[in-house]
This record gives sequence, C-alpha cells and structure tokens, in this order.
Amino acid sequence: MHVSKDIMFRFTDDFLKKVKAEIDNALKQGAEPIAAFDADGTLWATDMGESFFKYQFHNELIDGLPENPWEYYVDLHEREPEVSYLWLAQINKGKNIEEVRKWARETVRTHPDIMTFAGQKEIVNYLHSRKVKVYVVTASIKWAVEPAAALYNIPQENVIGVKTKVENGLVTTEQEGPITYKEGKVKGLLEATGGKLPFYAAGNSHGDLPLLESATHLKMVLHSAPQHNVLYETEQKMIALAKERNWLHYSF
Repeated sequence: MHVSKDIMFRFTDDFLKKVKAEIDNALKQGAEPIAAFDADGTLWATDMGESFFKYQFHNELIDGLPENPWEYYVDLHEREPEVSYLWLAQINKGKNIEEVRKWARETVRTHPDIMTFAGQKEIVNYLHSRKVKVYVVTASIKWAVEPAAALYNIPQENVIGVKTKVENGLVTTEQEGPITYKEGKVKGLLEATGGKLPFYAAGNSHGDLPLLESATHLKMVLHSAPQHNVLYETEQKMIALAKERNWLHYSF
C-alpha cells in the first residue's frame, strides 16, 4: 500500500507547540492576521511551475516551443531568472485560461509524488483556525500553483504568482503584476493585501529573503532539500541566517 511521503515532513510536537504559541502571542499583540508562504520547497518538495511545464511539453499541449524546451528553459533561467518565469506564462498565449487551469490540476493529480509537508499543513490549518488570511507567494506561474495550494485549503485568489493578462478568457503574453521573485514577492503580496504586511512568513531559499524580512512578527525558514538537490546550498545558508537572527527554523 502506498503511504504518502508527507509523513516524512512532520514537525516535532515541541516545535509545533512553540510555533502555535508564538502565533497566538503575536495575534494577541494585535498583529495583522495575514500570513505568507513561499510555495516550492516550503509547502511541498517539488517545483510546481517546472512540473507543470514538463507536463505541458511532454503532452504536446503547447505550440511553438523551442526544439529542446527543457534545455532552453534551464539556460534562460540561469541567465535571466525573471525572464524565464514570465516565459513559462507567456507560452500559454491563445489558450483558454480554464483549459490551462485544467492542465494544472492534472499535473497535480498525476504527479508521481507531490510530497506536501504535513508539518506545514498543521501550521496552515492552525492559522486558518485563528482567522488568519493565508497567501502563497511564488515565483512559479500562478496557474500552476493554484491546485497545489488547494491541498492546503488555500483558495486560488490567495495564490500570488507570475502571470500574464487574460483577455476574453484567453491568455496573452502581456505581463500582469510584478514578477514575484525576491523583492517582487513583497510587492505582489502588498498589492493583494492593500498594503498590509504579513505578521508571519515562511520560505526556504535566498529568493524568499525579502518576503521573510517583510513579516512583522514571525519568520520561518525550512530546509528539506537533499544534498544533491540544487536548493541544498541556498537552504543551508538560509538556515544559518535564521539561527543568526533568531528566526524560527526547521530542518527535515
């Protein structure tokens, strides 16, 4: 029988108790009831934007892609990450947005193992129980992350990510909103909250640092990437920074 690997990503009871207590203390102090979570590496052990892209080109859903779409994307990402994030939205030009969202749901449904983090589910559920509005702020395209966020009962309107304008139901190539990477994550969140900062923020990589620093009360850094993973080094550095600054931190 298959057992979901999210059991591997539980917090200890003591850590969970500590986080809940600090959430309660912050809210009692009058903290704004807004929380923001990075997506990939913070809520699940995969990159949903890249997984969605792979689903699209493996199933030949997008026309006009380069001859080697994955290699093209990787090269572009290494040179100009912001441009690469936008490109993953732009390639959907002319597609009906509901069809794109259907593909995203299928990506999540057929993913070999999305590996959501059980510990984070407990935190998100607790925040919801305390009437905190929870946002996901991602550098992946918004549409790819929405169905994964739904696994945490976070509605699609609370997913802030890279996107292009939709006109008459069809995706265009025109950027809409900021590229939600580094400082752009804070900008995108503030646009969604009417200028209100989160009291709680969670992330795992250096790209999340501005979002973490924007939190007024609690900042949590997670480390889950194995040593061979591309995120291992940045997560190690973020854990070290969290220890230095006395932020919440946890290594799975």
